[in-house]
Amino acid sequence: MKISKIKAKIKKTKYSIIIGDGAINYLKRQIGSACPKTRKIALILDKNIPSKQKKRIKRQLKSYSVYTKEYFPSEKLKSFNKVNSLVESLLEKNFNRNDTVLAAGGGIIGDFAGFVASILKRGVNFINVPTTLLSQVDSSIGGKTGINSIRGKNLIGSFYQPKAVIAELSFLKSLPKRELVCGFAEILKYSLIRDRNFFKWIKKNSKIILEGKNNVVLKDAIVKSCKNKIYFVAADEKESGKRMLLNFGHTFAHAIEAASNFSKRINHGEAVLIGMLLATKLSVRKKICSNLVLNEIEKIYKANNLPSNLIKYFQKKHFNKIVDYMVNDKKNNDSRINLILLKKIGKTTMPGEVKMSVNQMKNIIKKIS
Repeated sequence: MKISKIKAKIKKTKYSIIIGDGAINYLKRQIGSACPKTRKIALILDKNIPSKQKKRIKRQLKSYSVYTKEYFPSEKLKSFNKVNSLVESLLEKNFNRNDTVLAAGGGIIGDFAGFVASILKRGVNFINVPTTLLSQVDSSIGGKTGINSIRGKNLIGSFYQPKAVIAELSFLKSLPKRELVCGFAEILKYSLIRDRNFFKWIKKNSKIILEGKNNVVLKDAIVKSCKNKIYFVAADEKESGKRMLLNFGHTFAHAIEAASNFSKRINHGEAVLIGMLLATKLSVRKKICSNLVLNEIEKIYKANNLPSNLIKYFQKKHFNKIVDYMVNDKKNNDSRINLILLKKIGKTTMPGEVKMSVNQMKNIIKKIS
């Protein structure tokens, strides 16, 4: 299979995204070109990566002094205590600004390691090797790093671009179906907010993507998603305008995760799928988009048995708790909840165009769930 290389150009920052079966073999070369003065590497590993794949990563790092830390990818990892512990370890190992933090794992590991890289000595090199579908199509690109607060998800963090991203397709072979569903949520999101042709392609290929076995289809989905993500990030790195459109469904989703206390019964991608459907139903109620749009989206959910019902995870009496977390969303700039809603497939409302009070949202969430 031919390797795909995408150049991300975000203001003055440029980096390569390498995608394909065998992309991991480009890791040593990317470190050498993007971080030529690196002598030490902090390898932050997801414990769920199969040992065979861990060895493939480590073989690429033989020229360096490598300090390895492994973590289970739980949202509870994203805390000040864990960050402080890793930072102190790296300072003790005399890491300097020329050295590199390398994340190999899903979105949680990337968020955590990227944040550490951004604050260690005010910034060391960061390279991301995403190993889940969600992290390959979304979280590894664009420079968002962060940890959680008791008040909500990813409320503490920084914008810090990686030096390179290596998306190795073979990592996806060991993923359970639930993880593929998570990645599919973000793939679907890109089509809904910007790319109707991509949506048509997804309708034809959704089952193949979710099987996780066809590398040609998977690579196409990842490449198309990455290009869409770069479009928004290049236009608005610090999320003051157009990049906020990437949060379609996420205002609901992050609140759902926080209200569940980041429990394993609902993960990020599942929450995003429910959040996008809630946002679309709200769009219909506000007469921003038609029922036909909602029906077209629901067909994909039903065909693939995707999470769609909030009541499966929460009793209605707990819906107000979700809304309370929505108030703390990063995109809000006053007491109202800032929402990105759908006009049609491929087009959304703009940031600030739709805002709702807490009481309005508490009344309507029960009707659209």
